[in-house]
Amino acid sequence: MNTKAAEELPAVSVIMPVLNEERHLRTAVRRILEQEYGGELEVVIALGPSGDRTDEIAAELAAADPRVRTVPNPTGRTPAGLNAAIRASRHPVVVRVDGHGLLTPGYIATAVRLLDEMDAANVGGVMHAEGETDWEHAVAAAMTSKVGVGNAAFHTGGLAGPADTVYLGVFRRSVLERQGGYNEEFVRAQDWELNYRIRQSGGLVWFTPQLRVTYRPRPTMRALAKQYRDYGRWRRVVTRYHRGSVNLRYLAPPAALLGVLAGLLLGVALHPAFLVLPVGYLAVIAYGCLRGPRMPLKARLLHPFALATMHMSWGYGFLTSPRKLARRVIASTPPAPIDPVTTPGP
Repeated sequence: MNTKAAEELPAVSVIMPVLNEERHLRTAVRRILEQEYGGELEVVIALGPSGDRTDEIAAELAAADPRVRTVPNPTGRTPAGLNAAIRASRHPVVVRVDGHGLLTPGYIATAVRLLDEMDAANVGGVMHAEGETDWEHAVAAAMTSKVGVGNAAFHTGGLAGPADTVYLGVFRRSVLERQGGYNEEFVRAQDWELNYRIRQSGGLVWFTPQLRVTYRPRPTMRALAKQYRDYGRWRRVVTRYHRGSVNLRYLAPPAALLGVLAGLLLGVALHPAFLVLPVGYLAVIAYGCLRGPRMPLKARLLHPFALATMHMSWGYGFLTSPRKLARRVIASTPPAPIDPVTTPGP
């Protein structure tokens, strides 16, 4: 597909679940429509019950360009919005983009080419976090460092190859139809869970650093803590739903939280030697900050707080994830195949 003419390129549907995205939605859609892709393109925005101007902005975008349409997502849940947009879309390649994700030039063309070349079910790349405020700069540095997120290639980059999961994803519609789309019981971790099912059914999930999406971090410490608590909570649900899917990277944050708490309690109650555990954790944080990118002074001072918020919140969510969440998911009906759309495949 290296030199396919425009009329041979598969048509692409971009799906966007949005909720309270007035700050970034207009730019995110503009980045999609500006993609230099020769095939047909549509954007389907699934509108959750936002409390800001998101719906108004989406209506303006749809009125200004016939390639943009909206569908309702009354629950506001991300997987429900994704599935609603998939059902409303028409084309054989489906590109997921979030309302605060900004595609880099050539993203869609590169992804479509790799779907064909690698015979992949899903391709994706790097979640390239970039901040606009001092706090967001600090969070972005934490989210793109191995001290912050481990060795996940879609956060920190790496060599192209098969992967457990990728950021967002560019899918063959036929794969999504067979899998029944996203499992709507997974409020978080729905990407990882879907990619796990794809891999279990023999599909290839392909990571490449050629694909980058600019990601805007949560704007406050409270919002970041909630985000990572939910990540940890729902990752535990995934491990209970798909036995054998856990790996050491997911156990590091809860181990760090338990180590810090145990070290503090035992250091005070029994012997100061136990304080080596929280001191060791602080040393890891300091190491991560020293190796961090150049940032404004205030952002550099906030960097350790961003790292600790991510680790401790993720660990807390993982450790306190109620079993009833997993029981509810296990008891739910598995995703049913999505009715296929009659279009030529890529």
